[in-house]
Amino acid sequence: MNFLKEQLKKRKKQLLCVAGLLCLAVVILLSWEAGLPMVRLASDPEAFRQWIGQRSLSGQLVYILMVAAQVLAAVVPGEPLEIAGGYAFGAAEGTVLCLLGGALGSFLVIGLVRLFGQRFVGFFFSLEKLRSIRFLKSSPRRTMLFLLVFMIPGTPKDLLCYFVGLTDIKLPALMVICSLGRLPSIITSTIGGSALGTQRYILAVVVFALTFLLSGAGLLLYNRICTHHNRHHDGGEAP
Repeated sequence: MNFLKEQLKKRKKQLLCVAGLLCLAVVILLSWEAGLPMVRLASDPEAFRQWIGQRSLSGQLVYILMVAAQVLAAVVPGEPLEIAGGYAFGAAEGTVLCLLGGALGSFLVIGLVRLFGQRFVGFFFSLEKLRSIRFLKSSPRRTMLFLLVFMIPGTPKDLLCYFVGLTDIKLPALMVICSLGRLPSIITSTIGGSALGTQRYILAVVVFALTFLLSGAGLLLYNRICTHHNRHHDGGEAP
């Protein structure tokens, strides 16, 4: 009986490994065949608006799926898509569509991570990067801490989205964290894109300049938070 259980357990691990590799292959294929062309198209907002406009009502659905694919691919930058969304749909509608796509992509990421575990995350991010935020998993206030770190401008949202799937936080809370955490970045990008689309170039420059400054300050804050918590975690003297 024990032998049979061991064999079944071994077979299950093998099937999960094969399924994980297939999912990884699909993500890589999406990144190469769809993700890179998608970013190149989004980098030209006027061409993107025309491309979306040709698809009538299905343009919104196409855009939502593109944002979801970007979240899933992880290596594909999201800012060009967010700016293009503001340019093509306006700030308000672009923000809503971005949030829907981000929520769908986050749901898929969390589901895959919880199915295949840390090895799947390791295909996209180095062990060093995962260790740098390990305090988020062990903290007793990890839910609130994840939300606060996620909302800081300039933080690596894709890394956090994949890593949060390794925790035992319930899915509804994770979806709220991932959605609210992306909101500040999405709003600034879509407002900037909308300003470009309506030829309010001074507003666009101001928005993008503020976004750049806030992202830089946020990244410095994020690095300090990681350094502080990891020193404390390793038994070092906290600053």
